[in-house]
Parts: sequence; structure tokens; C-alpha cells
Amino acid sequence: MEHKTLAELTSPRDLRGMSLDQLQRLAFEMRDVLCNLVSIRTAHFASNLGVVELCLALHSVFDFSQDRLVWDTGHQVYPHKLITGRYHKFHTIRTRDGLMGYPNPAESEYDLFMTGHAGCSVSSVLGLRSGDRLLGETRRHSVAVIGDGAFPSGIVYEALNNAGGMKEKLLVILNDNRMSICPRVGGMADYLDRLRTNPYYTGLKEEVVKALNKVPVFGDPVERFLAQVKESVKAGLHGGMLFEELGFRYFGPVDGHQIGVLRKYLEMIKDIDGPVLLHVVTEKGHGFEPAAADPVFFHSPPAFDNCNGKAVVKPEPKKAAYTNHARDAIRAQMRSNSRVTVITAAMCQGNKLEPVRDEFPDRFFDVGICESHAVAFAAGQAKAGLRPIVDIYSTFLQRSFDQIFQEVSLQNLPVTFMMDRGGLAGPDGPTHHGVFDLAYMRMFPHMVVMAPGDAHDLAVMLEFALKHPGPCSLRYPKATAEQIHGSRQPIKLGRAEVLAWGADGNILCCGPFLTTARLAADQLKHDGLDIGVINARFVKPLDESILKQAIRDGSFLVTVEEAALAGGFGSAVLEQLSDMGGDTRRVRRLGIPDEFVTFAERSELLKDLGLDTDGMVRACRELVAANTTRRFHVDTSEQASLKAR
Repeated sequence: MEHKTLAELTSPRDLRGMSLDQLQRLAFEMRDVLCNLVSIRTAHFASNLGVVELCLALHSVFDFSQDRLVWDTGHQVYPHKLITGRYHKFHTIRTRDGLMGYPNPAESEYDLFMTGHAGCSVSSVLGLRSGDRLLGETRRHSVAVIGDGAFPSGIVYEALNNAGGMKEKLLVILNDNRMSICPRVGGMADYLDRLRTNPYYTGLKEEVVKALNKVPVFGDPVERFLAQVKESVKAGLHGGMLFEELGFRYFGPVDGHQIGVLRKYLEMIKDIDGPVLLHVVTEKGHGFEPAAADPVFFHSPPAFDNCNGKAVVKPEPKKAAYTNHARDAIRAQMRSNSRVTVITAAMCQGNKLEPVRDEFPDRFFDVGICESHAVAFAAGQAKAGLRPIVDIYSTFLQRSFDQIFQEVSLQNLPVTFMMDRGGLAGPDGPTHHGVFDLAYMRMFPHMVVMAPGDAHDLAVMLEFALKHPGPCSLRYPKATAEQIHGSRQPIKLGRAEVLAWGADGNILCCGPFLTTARLAADQLKHDGLDIGVINARFVKPLDESILKQAIRDGSFLVTVEEAALAGGFGSAVLEQLSDMGGDTRRVRRLGIPDEFVTFAERSELLKDLGLDTDGMVRACRELVAANTTRRFHVDTSEQASLKAR
């Protein structure tokens, strides 16, 4: 269909002059654009369908070129991008050199933070409001939009507590769609359900909406009176009392798909002094029936065709990803050991744990988007005698750094960390690249750090970890899992696996680079070079004997990791060689440089970073040239010394 209204939109300010019919037409066009996008590539879908009307209402009431707006869990920002000058580039989203799939200040003045995870919006907006007030910018409004799935995050309550005490003018919009990626969990979810479903309050809400819709002009005392009556009766029952006690004025629940009602509420509360919470009820996947019926699948679905309102998923080659192998390994261990539990932080679907959840409901724990709690909870289970597995994305585990230190490593408790998306997360970009885990995990005493070289390694490493008396971590990428064939060496603490020794040099792989390294070694044979390939397996402890042998007799060593070079696997190798008195000049590290890597397909990023076959070949050739030059300088200096004698 033609997106005439979107195409002619020059600025969000244009929304202010639009009629309700025009805004509804615009909402229809925006949903069509979203459907067109997911017919091309995987993208966040259901969450964006659910906030279209909310986005339009916000931008038609506030001027966010001056006011402040932060979208929590920024994957719901697609409608915001469409109306803030990025419609004509929207087809490039999540591709190299295109738009980012999250807010990006480099793209637009309407994006304040690059937000890729949950819970920080209230804190950020409170800080913005405080800074604006101190700098004399008191006319600016400050708005945070946060979902009910993110709302249980610990930092949210820290921010609410602080905001209630500071009494800063602040608007928190709670977007309640009864979902995280999977259905939300916990006591806060139950509380919000009571707010939405109380029969007395629901009836009152409907009557108030009807009355408000009959009020023609905002500002009429009747409308203010009705709103105040609604608020008073609601507080007298039970709704919103938690937020009221924290110092927030609570309004809602409000239907998040009625633009007119949303605009009236926003106008009504925008100038209230002090913190305000507006409870907006939306439907994840709204406007596209298959997504509304199955918002879990359509959170970030594979590309599909929209055929008369039905999603026909395009066939893809069936490839087993590391995530699938991890899931199967966890399930096998839970079947064989009744003490094994699995804990995840609202990532059951992302980590493909649904079969584990269904088979072992008593030993599966989804704690919501609360990573710090997940790790401390696992520590308690371990202390009680269980063998907990914390299955979580690498980038999200960073939020529990202190609990990994205090509750797990310091106590030397047998908690196993399985870090999905360890490495480059492709189109999700820098907020989701899990490139820091090797550096921060290996610094903790007692922690064993592993990186499987293939699917075989993953399963046996998990078995090893669940028998080890202390904490262990395994990290694996968002990628298709390879399988190295032939006889394999067993997993032993701190022992690498030699696939082939090289007389001229060796490529030491940390993680799933074994096939790539073998291809590089084959290419280098044409240069007359004999290059070996070693599967490091362990980042901590390292295999000292392998390191000594790998660089003896003048040969060189190339380390490869899909992680930050600063403090990572290559750094660990250099430290160990230095401690052993080895020649570190004959080591070349390949990995993630000291920068935030952009978004693109994982294969594109690996090529850019020299982590593909060509990059390994190039590194080996450069080391050969450097060693030859070094030997030449040594030889000529020795000759000069002999002549002097």
C-alpha cells in the first residue's frame, strides 16, 4: 500500500495539526511498514506493533526536540523512528550502514540514549530532569516509557524510590502488555493484573472513558472533576496504591490503542508537579492477528509473507545453532541429575528453553529481567546443595557483576554460567555484542572459564562444569554450531586440544574458529608454511605446556577470540608467556579492538575484524615476515660483532 501520510511527514510537530482520523490512518500505515520489514529480514515485531498509538500520542502532545523521551528496552522504538525523519531509510534497519534497531543518538536528536536492555529509563530520565532543572531548563518535560516486563528490574525501584523522594517533575509511562519476551512473571505481574481486571475498577474506567470522550474541549472543569473522581475511587479500592505510597501520582489503566484518550490523559497530566505514573494497557502484536495471538514467536520472528492477514514463514535451511545444543545439553543433564536446576532472566524463548521448562517445571526458574537476583538466587541454591545453571546472554550477565563476585566466586560455590551470544550478536549491535565476558570472568579467583570449539565441546564442558566443585562459565556464540569429526580428546581442567601441530606456527582458537583456522592453515601450505590448529578450550586455567610447545624453536602463535582483546584470551596468553619467560614478540592476537563494534551480519563483522580465514592467513604471513626481519637483524648484528673482534 502507499504510505502517503508517512511520506509527507516532515517532523513529529506535524502530528499536532492532525485530526484523529488522520492519526489513525498514520497508525495503519506504520503497521504496514512494519509488516513489510519482516517480510525482508528478522526484526523486532510484536513489541513495535503494540506501541504505535502510544508513540503517536506522545509525539502529538510533547515536543521531544526539546522535551526528554527515553524508551526502555529500545527494541520497541521502530514507530518512533518512522515519525522522526527516518521513514525513507527505514528499509535499511538492522543492516550494515543502515538504521540501528535500537535508539541511536548518532541518527537523530530524538534519540537520547542507545538503550538495548531493560530498567534504566526511569533513572536516566530522572537524571535528565535533575540536570535540566539545575541548568535552568525548567520548561522541559521528561518522559520514560517502560514495559511491564522490564518493570520488576531492581534498578527501577531504586529510581522510583529516588524520584519519590526528590519530587522532581517526571512522567513514567508503564506500558503494560502482560509480556516480556515471554509472559511476564512474579508478584508485580500479579499486581498489575489486579489493576487491569478488578471488576469494579474496570467498569469505572469504561464509564470515565465514555464521559471523557463526550467532553469536547480539554480544560473543561467537568473533565478534570471526572478524572479526579476516578482517581479517588481507584485509590480507595486498591489500584495504584503501591505507586502512590512511593510518591507518584497514579493514573490508569488507560487503553493504549485509543489515540484520542491517550492524548487527553497526557495533556491532563503533563503539567502536574512531581512524579506521575501513567498505566497504559496495550496488546503486544496489536493490529496483526497472528502476532497478537502468539507474541512470543512474533517477538523477533524469521522473515515471513503477510498473506491476507496470515503469516507464512519463509523456509530456512535447518541448521542447529549453539543455543539449541546448549538447550539439549542442559536437558540431558537435568534428566541424569535431579540436583541440576536452570535459571534464566526472562530469556526462556531467546535461550530456547521452552522444552526444559515444560519437562522440568519444578527445576526451571524464570526470575524476570532481574539478572543480579538470578545470580544471587543461584548462589543460594548452590549453597543448599543444588547444581544451578544460570543460562543468560553474555551482555546481560554484565548486570550481575557484583553478585558473580560476592555471592558466587568469593564463596567458591558451584554455579555454572552458560553465556549465550558470547561474541558478536550481528544486527542487534553494540548493546548486545557479548564481547566482555572473558575479561570480567577470568579475573575472579576460583572461576573456571571455558569456550567450546564446537558442538561436541559444549556438551562435555557442561558435564565437566556440573561435576566441578567451584564456579564455571561457558560462552558460545549466536551462530550455527560446527562439529569437528574424528577422535576427540577428553575434557580435563586447563588442558587444550591439539588438532594439528605446526612446525612454523600455530593458531590457538578460543571458541568456534576451528574450521576457519583449518582453512587458513590449508591456504598457508601454498606459502610453504606448516601451521597447526589448537583448540584452547580453557581460558582459565590456561594450558602452560601447550603454550611452551607452541612457540618453541622460533615458531609463532596467533590467538583468535570473538571477544575484547583488552583483558581477554589473548591477553591471558601474553601474561602467561611473560610469567614463564617466553618470547611474547612472536604472538599475534586477533579479536575485538578497543571500540564498540557496529551492527551488521556476524559474517560481515568477523571479516571486518580479521576474524575470518583471510584475516588469519594475513596475520600468519605478517608474523612470518616480522620473524624473518628480526632474525636478519640478529644475524647482521652478530656479524658486525665478529668483525669488530
